Order: sequence, then structure tokens, then C-alpha cells
Amino acid sequence: MSREPWMSDEMSDERTARMALGMLVEPGSRELGLLVRSVGAQEALARVVGGYNITAGLAGAVQARLRALGIDGSANPGERLAAQMGELAERLGARIVTAADEEWPGALDELVRASREGNMLRRDTDPPMCVWLRGPLRLAESLERSVAVVGARAITGYGGYVASEFGFGLAERGWTVVSGGALGVDVTAHRGALATGGQTVAVLACGIDRAYPAANAAVLEQIGAEGLLLTEWPPGTQPHKTRFLTRNRVIAAATKGTVVVEAASRSGARSTLGYARLLHRSAMVVPGPINSAMSVGCHIELRQPGTVLVTRVEEIIEEVGSVGELAEPIQGAGRPEDVLEPLQARILDAVRPRRATSAERIAAVAGVSGRDARRNLPLLEELGFVVSSPEGYRLSSQPRAAIGEEKEDW
Repeated sequence: MSREPWMSDEMSDERTARMALGMLVEPGSRELGLLVRSVGAQEALARVVGGYNITAGLAGAVQARLRALGIDGSANPGERLAAQMGELAERLGARIVTAADEEWPGALDELVRASREGNMLRRDTDPPMCVWLRGPLRLAESLERSVAVVGARAITGYGGYVASEFGFGLAERGWTVVSGGALGVDVTAHRGALATGGQTVAVLACGIDRAYPAANAAVLEQIGAEGLLLTEWPPGTQPHKTRFLTRNRVIAAATKGTVVVEAASRSGARSTLGYARLLHRSAMVVPGPINSAMSVGCHIELRQPGTVLVTRVEEIIEEVGSVGELAEPIQGAGRPEDVLEPLQARILDAVRPRRATSAERIAAVAGVSGRDARRNLPLLEELGFVVSSPEGYRLSSQPRAAIGEEKEDW
């Protein structure tokens, strides 16, 4: 097995062992993760292949994989597996990255934090042993400024608009858009990032050689050529329901935060958001119409403490970006009278639109002194808000929209 010039023999052996373990054991295995952290990848590989000092379940699963690969009982199965994987990666135009490689993102190692007791899907959240990549982006570098945009497959027009705007806007501002390559929100966010020539990463729940779903084959191919395709599963692996849920932990761990655009009450996007919370990443949700079935999950999540409501790209960046990257507050359209001081605005509000009125009458209606009215009305005339005549003052003939709402002639 060849190694990089910067890699020591020990690191090369560690890499080989991790590659083999990634081939033999389903991703996320907490038992395997604990074993590797306890005795190292090389000893862990020896134990799972030899079937000693591990549970019967893990030993049986590994033996089944070895038999399927046709290397049951062979000498140095780790080296053989790693060599086969390297040849396969080269043939597919892919590469394999482990924690022993410089390209490995340390953020994935934080998945140890998400491992906890509970049902299997929640327990088996350990970091990947290795990942398969296809594309020009360097994994660790591309994830330094990244946001996950996930959501419903049965996307609505509203969700499609938001996902596209977010994908485009984040990529345009130098953020990598990460999603799962699925129908709906995922692929729409990917397309938005690609449209601006930005960076996007698709995290798959199948082999790197599988275009799933087939309807997204062209987009996935473009991501493989311009962005990055990532998966934990070896080539030939079919997507299963549980693999999508296992995959979601990587999307959450790899990014600075997760944005859910649309989600039904039961949604894989919600599991991604749950992993983000476990990993202390930013959990962001876009609200939707209260009568939309595709926003029910979003509204449930918005009731969870710590969830951030976002409606604009700027608000996402404010949440996950550096100190000082603040979103400008949303303000209504400016009006000419916004330049006035409160007293002047109060006097202007008392001026009739069609009938000229004396300064004293205007002062009485506004509830100000005659002196204040006489001092400010000429200024209001100079600014174009009122016009004067021998009878007094009235509103100018500017369009009513420029002055405010239509006043009744009292």
C-alpha cells in the first residue's frame, strides 16, 4: 500500500487499518469507535477480523462482510482490503480520506460527543473510519466556512424559492453549501450554489459510484466535477432508509450550523437538526405558513430552546459567521417625513390637506404652543411639506403617498 511522502509508517498503518474497518463495519458503529479509541485502529482490525475480545454481533457482521468480499481467513486482510479500495478509488476517479490524512476535517471527530445510550440510530453516531470523495475541493478547507441547508423532498414553491435563495446567497458570500443531494430542498440548495460558481458538498447515503436519486444524476455529476461528493459507504453500496439517518450526523458535524427550510412532522431534516444541537452547532429554521403540512416540522423545531428563526442569508451568516458579521435590520420604506423631528411631525399632522388654516388653529389641533407652530411651519414650507397663503397653511400638492396617509378634511 503506497503512502504520502509526509506520512510515517505508523500513520500509514493506521490509515490502512481505518480504510479496512470502514469497509467491514457499517458507519457510525459505537462499539467499533470505542474499540479504536481504546486500542488503536490496527489492534481493532485484528480483533474484528479474528473475532476475539469483541461482541458476537460485531464479529458475525465482519465475518459476513469478509465472506462477501472473498477474503475470509486470508493473511493480512487489512492490507488486501486497503489495496482493493485504493485501486477501486483510482478507477472511479475518487479518493479515500481517513483521520490519518491532512485533508481530514477535525469537526467530524466531534461526533464522539453525539454517541449516547438509546436506540441504535441515536447510539451509532461515531465518527467515520474513512470517507470516499470525488471532486476538486479539499475536504477540510471547504468545510471551514460551511452551512447545511436541508429540508423536505416534497418541496413547495415557497420552499424551492427559499432553498435556492439560500444556496445562491451563501455561496456568493464565500460559504460552502452542504446538503444530502436528495430531491427537493437538498438539490435546490446545491443548484443555487452551483449557479453562482460557489462551493457545494453533497453527502451521500450510498456508494460514490451511485447516482441516487436518479433524477438528480446530472446535478450530482456536476457536483463531482466542480464541488465535492462525500460518502462513508464503499462503491456499490445501495441507499437504505437507516443509512440516510446515519448520513445526517455527518452533515450536521461537518458544518457550522444547519438550516431547515421545510420539514413535515416526520422528517430526516429534523434528525440532522437534532444532531446539530447535540454537537453544539447552530440550529436554524425557516418558518412557513401555519396551514402547510411541509412546515409543521419547522414550527415544532422553532419551539425548541436555542433554535434560531432565519428568513435571510444575512441572518444565517450572523448566526454562524465571525464576530461583527451582523445582518442589517429590516426596515420599512423611507418616507420624506422621516427626516422631521417629533415636534415638527406633530405639527405637520395637524395641517389640513385642502383648506388653509392659521398657525394658531394648527397649534391648537396639534396640542403645541402657538410659538412652536409659528417657528416650525416656515421650515415645513421650505422642506416642501406645506404651502402658505394669506389664510394660513395647508399641505402641499405633493402626492399623498409622499406625505403619509390621506387625511380627512376636518
